[in-house]
Amino acid sequence: MRVDLMTKEYPPEVYGGAGVHVAELVRALRTDIDVTVRCFGETREATQTVAYPVPAELTDANASLATLGVDLQMANDAHDADLVHSHTWYANGAGHLAKLLHGIPHVVTAHSLEPLRPWKAEQLGGGYRVSSWIEKTAFEAADAVIAVSGGMRRDILRSYPALDSSKVHVVYNGIDVDRWKPNPDPELVRRLGIDPDRPSVVFVGRITRQKGLPYLLRAVALLPEDVQIVLCAGAPDTPGIMAEVTAGVEALQRERDGVIWIDRLLPQHELSAVLTAGTLFVCPSIYEPLGIVNLEAMACGLPVVGTATGGIPEVVADGVTGRLVPIEQVDDGTGTPTDPQRFVADLARVMAEVLADPARAAEMGRAGRVRAEQEFSWHHIAARTREIYATLL
Repeated sequence: MRVDLMTKEYPPEVYGGAGVHVAELVRALRTDIDVTVRCFGETREATQTVAYPVPAELTDANASLATLGVDLQMANDAHDADLVHSHTWYANGAGHLAKLLHGIPHVVTAHSLEPLRPWKAEQLGGGYRVSSWIEKTAFEAADAVIAVSGGMRRDILRSYPALDSSKVHVVYNGIDVDRWKPNPDPELVRRLGIDPDRPSVVFVGRITRQKGLPYLLRAVALLPEDVQIVLCAGAPDTPGIMAEVTAGVEALQRERDGVIWIDRLLPQHELSAVLTAGTLFVCPSIYEPLGIVNLEAMACGLPVVGTATGGIPEVVADGVTGRLVPIEQVDDGTGTPTDPQRFVADLARVMAEVLADPARAAEMGRAGRVRAEQEFSWHHIAARTREIYATLL
């Protein structure tokens, strides 16, 4: 069997959880399946990996049309595949066209949903309507849809009620616990401007509306002054959200010390050291299908304080591997808290409670490591994915 896996992100061009997922899944699948990766961007040196640039005629076009230009090339080249598997709307068009053109099954993995990210209109303009059309068309015609959490499966069926629910399967994101593990390196974190002897809250994520970073910045202002906040945050969606976060960080830095903003993508060994040095990891997302960063933190022995939304409660066992922060959300697809001040106060309260009991925090961190090892291995995830492939061939 040959599978053509279609994705925007693939190493070394990875900026989010979907790219991490794809890289790890490919490595696990290749133990017994012929997998060709078709991705966006610059030429890759890796074997069985083909990268596609945006056609020259579309380099100045709306991003959604540039994406379709890449998708057309991917679909054309998948003629020898037995099955195509696409990840995110960027590659869903390629998978759908390959299905139609070559008469082969198409599997979609849903990492997020366009109807639940309406703020992307800020980024894409009218292209958001195009990305939404691509996703809807591909999902409804796919032979199988993989959701990365039970919460995501419910969102898919609510967003696309025409889908046959029997075609929508849950296969969690995973974590390589051999690579992601406690990595104490006080000197490395000091070079990054972090004091490993102070309690610290660590955030890792893209600067996008769904990650809830502006709420976190307001919550951190309510924490004790000895607490550091370490923000590993970059890849802003729009200039507007970047300006909002920059203003929030600068205001916080004027009020307290120990606010460290690392705006570059850290190599894995550096990020694992930052996580290991932390007291808690925070995931203030208002929309999160699962959150690979939560698994990375757990694997490094860090308790997670996360919003009780999306797939986060399926990862964070409340009171065991971390704490969940309650949230009531507007039912308009944005995930906006109905009472932002209350959400900020609850986020600050839960973080403060974890920080106030370091021994209990460490205990939850150890439990998180065990949970990551036992329930989120890539070996198990690849096996479930193979089972889905087998039903289509």
